[in-house]
Amino acid sequence: MESVSTKFFCGLTAIHYDPDTTEPISCSLKSLDELLSWKRKEASLFNVATVPLASRYPPLHSCPRRTLVSHDMMGGYLEDRFIQGAEVETPYAFYHWEYIDIFNYFSHQMVTIPPAVWTNAAHKHGVLSIGTFITEWTDGEKTCEAFLADEESYCTAADKLVQISHYYGFDGWLINIENVLSETAVKNTGPFLRYLTDQMHERVPGSVVIWYDSVLKNGTLDWQNKLNDDNRMFFDACDGIFTNYNWTEQSLEWMKSYSAAQGRFADIYVGVDVFARGKVVGGKFETNKALNMIRMYEFSTAIFAPGWVYECHEKANFRQNQDKFWSLLSDSLYIHRPSSSLPFISSFCQGFGKSLYWRGQVEMKRSWFNLHAQEIQPLYLSENMDNGGWLRTRGCSEDAWIGGSSLTVEGMIPSGLSEVCARIFSLHVPLATRTFVSFVYKPPVGVKISLELKTIDGPLCTFDGMEEIAREWSFRCFLLKMIGCSLREVCIRVSRDGGDEDISFNCRIGEIMLLDAESLQAPLQSVEGICVNDVVWHTGALKGDGHMHKVLLNATLRWQYPTQQVRHFRIHWRHLRGPDPRIPPRPLTLIGRSHSTLYRVVELEVPAALGLIELVVEPVSREGFKVPEAQCGRCTLSYSASSSENPSVIMK
Repeated sequence: MESVSTKFFCGLTAIHYDPDTTEPISCSLKSLDELLSWKRKEASLFNVATVPLASRYPPLHSCPRRTLVSHDMMGGYLEDRFIQGAEVETPYAFYHWEYIDIFNYFSHQMVTIPPAVWTNAAHKHGVLSIGTFITEWTDGEKTCEAFLADEESYCTAADKLVQISHYYGFDGWLINIENVLSETAVKNTGPFLRYLTDQMHERVPGSVVIWYDSVLKNGTLDWQNKLNDDNRMFFDACDGIFTNYNWTEQSLEWMKSYSAAQGRFADIYVGVDVFARGKVVGGKFETNKALNMIRMYEFSTAIFAPGWVYECHEKANFRQNQDKFWSLLSDSLYIHRPSSSLPFISSFCQGFGKSLYWRGQVEMKRSWFNLHAQEIQPLYLSENMDNGGWLRTRGCSEDAWIGGSSLTVEGMIPSGLSEVCARIFSLHVPLATRTFVSFVYKPPVGVKISLELKTIDGPLCTFDGMEEIAREWSFRCFLLKMIGCSLREVCIRVSRDGGDEDISFNCRIGEIMLLDAESLQAPLQSVEGICVNDVVWHTGALKGDGHMHKVLLNATLRWQYPTQQVRHFRIHWRHLRGPDPRIPPRPLTLIGRSHSTLYRVVELEVPAALGLIELVVEPVSREGFKVPEAQCGRCTLSYSASSSENPSVIMK
């Protein structure tokens, strides 16, 4: 009998799931009708950002010169649309978060909703994540005529944008109207922006609405490349303006003295197109020329399409090119320090890798990409010394402690110098009276490695001594006893182990963790409220005797657990029993990881004959502890060939 495939979507909203596998995906809204008909009950729970916006110092409102990045990556919604991750060898990711204030997910769809993976990664670093509302050309003109026809229309559209941002957990909008506006439409654009901005501020505190330099006050489409009398009415109605890219130094000089700009230099984001399209200053690996000039006139900047380093170069060299690009800009960027209470933990995972590691061991051997897994990123530095020495830090996927990458610290200590020091974090973290510190690394040959903690109102702390653990990784742990101290910098000090000749070194840092020692005594909680729904069965490849050869399970697991206490959840399954009672239950098999209390089991092949399977949710604490087996969440699902469309589900 020829192969068949049966697919049922049950109650799933099709646009939120891959049509072949039912895997959850992020998506945009493509028309005004889709925007106006948006309903919370039909939205994707999977695409809700689960990480709250972290505190940073200085806060956005007091930053005198801000940096916005508009990612514009090949149309958007590429591998990053797969909310639970994708198998990708060379993905595009961003990890220089310490330099930026706002991340804009950009596409040419009308309502661009940032994938939750991007919002979560941004929020971990205290960076705002904003979507894009765009209308373009003839179709855009028709759209604007409709939603800007009168107050009721523009308020309705604005209310939907506010609801979408609030539901999905991102922080505002870039408004990009790139089409001619009629007299009525342009008259209502300012009030639309003011209403949207006011409602966003009320519903999503700390949010921003930014206008793109395009339409003029008379409705003409004419990019000004600066703030002036023709577009200031839009600037006055919202939180800022993102200028077009073809400005000159004379444009900046004029704006510096323009009356409407006074007191709001930080709200003027001077656009820089990294692709250097048109007549622009700098661009590509000379983007620093544009940025230096912008900073000289004390404006903020909007860096458009930094994915140039990925799109226009060898994908295998992505990390090197990305690090080079941001290193060239670093002198005109400002490091923002995470400002939060303990714990502070990073295994340096950039959200992708060649394998998935857990405590130095490979947990899954395949290329993967999932920005949910990105941890707090360090400072990636490249420093050349006067006497020929050099120092660099970079991400490395060849080996890792947890996740997909470790931090490589490499360089050369020149003759006459005894040591070098790499600052890898700039922070403002109050320390507990008793702070537990752990440091995992692979020691290099010929040099000594020390972890150095620089504190405010306290002594500098440098630690030596070690304990060997899994394979070649080394582990150090300490208990600090301090009162009223805050951590300001984390450094890696590399010193020569004898001799005075030039000495090169290369070491990998696996993890740095600082905890309130009292938290180590807190009991681990049990998973509660586990349930299974949205079950979809795929069947195929029938054998000649009529028995099914393959049965694939797709189902959504939900449970309750305080997510602030975990790094992730491991999702397992096993076959408990089938028609032959003599066959014992199989051992647990890892399906994947979840970074929220929601997971879509996708295309899980189960035995074709009737049977009983078990799904298990195992929390992994932020400290790296596993909960006892009895505290995992478990549910069983029984099925048969005749009832695979409506299996029975039993929860434990």
